[in-house]
Amino acid sequence: MKNVIQINENDNIVVVLKDLSKGEVISISNKEVTLKEDVKRGHKIATQDISLGGNIIKYGFPIGHSIVDVFKGEWVHTHNIKTNLDGIKEYTFNQKLIENSYKNRNLTFNGYKRENGNVGIRNELWIVPTVGCVNGIADRIIDRFKEMVGNLSIDNVLVLKHNYGCSQLGEDHISTRTILGDAVKHPNNGGVLVLGLGCENNTMVDFKKSLGKFNEKRVKFLISQEVSDEIQEGANMLVELYENMRTDKREVCSLSELKIGLKCGGSDGFSGITGNPLVGKFSDFLVAQGGTTVLTEVPEMFGAETLLMARSKNEEVFNKTVHLINDFKEYFMKYDQPVYENPSPGNKAGGITTLEDKSLGCTQKAGTATVVDVLKYGETLKEKGLNLLSAPGNDLVAASALASAGCQMVLFTTGRGTPFGSFVPTMKISTNTQIFELKPHWIDFNAGSLTQNMTLDDLNEEFIVYIIKVASGELVNNEKNNFRELAIFKSGVTL
Repeated sequence: MKNVIQINENDNIVVVLKDLSKGEVISISNKEVTLKEDVKRGHKIATQDISLGGNIIKYGFPIGHSIVDVFKGEWVHTHNIKTNLDGIKEYTFNQKLIENSYKNRNLTFNGYKRENGNVGIRNELWIVPTVGCVNGIADRIIDRFKEMVGNLSIDNVLVLKHNYGCSQLGEDHISTRTILGDAVKHPNNGGVLVLGLGCENNTMVDFKKSLGKFNEKRVKFLISQEVSDEIQEGANMLVELYENMRTDKREVCSLSELKIGLKCGGSDGFSGITGNPLVGKFSDFLVAQGGTTVLTEVPEMFGAETLLMARSKNEEVFNKTVHLINDFKEYFMKYDQPVYENPSPGNKAGGITTLEDKSLGCTQKAGTATVVDVLKYGETLKEKGLNLLSAPGNDLVAASALASAGCQMVLFTTGRGTPFGSFVPTMKISTNTQIFELKPHWIDFNAGSLTQNMTLDDLNEEFIVYIIKVASGELVNNEKNNFRELAIFKSGVTL
């Protein structure tokens, strides 16, 4: 195993692959560098002297500028770098499309073909509350339902708990209704009970109307205040839904039917070297198969957004991407918050220094494919290929937004580790082998082997096989642990 890695030949830093001590000598491009201090894995070392104000180059791009003179062999981090980012920018469309190196292999997985033409990778029974007040009732309904039916012949039954649906106004109210409606129509469920209280402002009448066309055999509605025994009434409805969906069978489906969300969290200095490039490689592969991938967490595009804009399929998509970026910056400014208050303490501890550092690593999850569309928060997918989606960087909110957009699965890279899952399978990909070995009950796939002589192409082939298995029914850890979350974005007042 190498001690350090230089990501791009033009970089003036290297990333440390294991803890190194002061006085150790590393070799980079036929020149030797002696460490002037101890440096932890995932962190950066200067490979040349960098004058005050000079750019720090990583991935071949500036990730900030030095705030003091930095000397060869010194640790490069928050104590001597500052971001170059500031304010809202104007952008020019300068298209630079990249040819996809993958070809269609006509691969398949076993999924559930729904009546409306969509395909799910799970056949689950869901309770979707219109308001958080009935979360506890939903739990009791499921308990009663399980007593009534015994052993289940479906993948799972669960509640998509949340704390909204009332005391909201304007966009927040609409967002809650939209996200819950997206969940009701998600193909990973074979049946849904929409459970209301009866006095919330997310009224059942308006919610039902907002769904548009739906299969009445697959979706039932219950208002708790209108019946004497809501638990038994709800359980009876679940039994009815269950009897209708229990005969659903997996069928052979083209990989072109897969819609997969791309997310990272608890990132470290290896995220942009291992996990995110692997996911980006897979994204390009899936797009070549006619499938769909979705990149979100807009604040973690700041500083790398022009790379995505250049890959817009046309000027309309470019303009959508500009709005995606600047609208989110204006959201920060509306509340007098710094636009570039990122990375997090955990990111910094793992070796990420500035937002450019984080964003240039983060956006690698999108590979090199053409951006075909940009979705607003709550919108569902319309175009196959690589899409961008408006949502914050918060793990639970962003992963929920990806699921709500129609993704059947979320690929989640992490260097620090996290156990959570959205309401679709949320596969954890470790960026380093240490967290994979420490948390095997959290992590599903190890991208850290890329630092141990495994090639990106070879690992991607293993990754493809594993993802097909998961799409065909193999459970990931968040499912085994029954860690499921639905988190809805809130931007306004609460009554």
